Amino acid sequence: MRLASYRTADALRPAIVAGDELVDLGAADPALSAPWAELLDRGPACLDRARAIAASGAHRIPLHSVRLAAPVQPRKFFAIGLNYADHVAEAGLETPEHLVVFIKAGTSVTGPYDPVERPAVSDYLDYEGELGFVIGRRCRHVGADRAAEVIAGYLIVDDVSVRDWQIQTPQWSLAKSFDTHGPIGPWIVTPDEIGDPHRLAIRTFVNGELRQQSDTSQLIFDCYRQVEILSQACTLEPGDVIATGTPSGVAAAMDGQPWLEPGDRVRVEIDGIGAIENEVIQERVAGAGTRGEERS
Repeated sequence: MRLASYRTADALRPAIVAGDELVDLGAADPALSAPWAELLDRGPACLDRARAIAASGAHRIPLHSVRLAAPVQPRKFFAIGLNYADHVAEAGLETPEHLVVFIKAGTSVTGPYDPVERPAVSDYLDYEGELGFVIGRRCRHVGADRAAEVIAGYLIVDDVSVRDWQIQTPQWSLAKSFDTHGPIGPWIVTPDEIGDPHRLAIRTFVNGELRQQSDTSQLIFDCYRQVEILSQACTLEPGDVIATGTPSGVAAAMDGQPWLEPGDRVRVEIDGIGAIENEVIQERVAGAGTRGEERS
């Protein structure tokens, strides 16, 4: 199944993608009107109910008629650094002996086709196309051999990065946490449709130019090992998102460092999942206050 979320005028609604249509779960069963993190937390019976609704053929609307949102709003958004050998090489660093982990703020999360802001405080904006996965069961101390059991599915992430902020300090979380700098989606593809998550081709384009091209078989720490290490430190919860790392081809390592500019379009594709595509816009700051007051 493909688990999606879409926005109406007054709500965020869970849905199943079926071809070029969307199955509105809440319309079929009001008990399923909750966000996907909550639905996943209810256990396999909830997904079985969603699967049955999707199979019924009812409560369908054209996919093109809705605005897809981020499929899940994670409690925790982990990201892994330096996890492809070619990206380690282009960065001129040693292959990590331990998992390099940072956290992206929840407010960085945005939809698969929503704009990404070039921040007012920096022009050094970069892309990082990545495979992400979503935790489906509350878990702790999960071995790599059992990790597949706690993964609800896979999605695409662009780990947007502000490079000058990234090199200012040894930790990267703030540089990776600007608002809108975590596009995810377009949906969560359940493991039964993915097969082996470590055999997926990944590509990133900027304005149609291929910048990144690799395969998830090149991950240094694979998805299951990531679950094992992260769950040793903290409880993983349904809806948590882990971005698994990016391959070579980022702007920071290219000749001339072609940073993203307003009007650029970044498209990340992963075979078996689909694509996300985000236009870069300039952040506009009108003055101090709430987010709504600051942005025009």
